[in-house]
Amino acid sequence: MAIFNSKNKKETSAANVWARPEMLVTFKAEIMPGRSREERTFRIKSVRSNGRVVLHDFTGEHREGAFESLNFLRGTVK
Repeated sequence: MAIFNSKNKKETSAANVWARPEMLVTFKAEIMPGRSREERTFRIKSVRSNGRVVLHDFTGEHREGAFESLNFLRGTVK
């Protein structure tokens, strides 16, 4: 049974990836107070195996919880 469980974990972990390279992410306002949404938005350079991301023009590795939830409907016209 262990063989089946490890295979299923690999498949589900790949399905739960929250970020992709070159995707835009926005830091939560609490982390960068006083900055506009545009100033808090960065492009992902790479995604680490632990789920953290490295950003273009911003140092360090950052976890999913540091960013606003993704809203794919933001900016769409009704």
